[in-house]
Amino acid sequence: NDLALVTKTVDALSERADLTGVLLHADQGFQYTSNAYNRKLEKLGAIGSHSRRGNCYDNACIESFFSHLKTEKIYLVRPQTMSELGQAVEEYVSFYNNERFQKKLNDRSPVEYRETVAA
Repeated sequence: NDLALVTKTVDALSERADLTGVLLHADQGFQYTSNAYNRKLEKLGAIGSHSRRGNCYDNACIESFFSHLKTEKIYLVRPQTMSELGQAVEEYVSFYNNERFQKKLNDRSPVEYRETVAA
């Protein structure tokens, strides 16, 4: 709950990558709805996105995904550099979409399920 920390984080990110057109999604925390934060995003060309006020279900799917990402990959491989982190995330996203079976998808991976539904 620290606006200065949030804006410094965005500054650090902008030093590593061009944020033009990047969508930064956040909850309704005061830091993310503040004028200072949104002006900073606008100045950097980034797009701010917020979940609906008072609706915890907006983030449920992505919160679940990030929980799996952290416990099934990040905490196990402990990347030491941004490059290693990026590689770990790419590997996990590929695994999650193509190989990780999900009960709610009739024990299929998301790609298998999509192909079945689209057929």
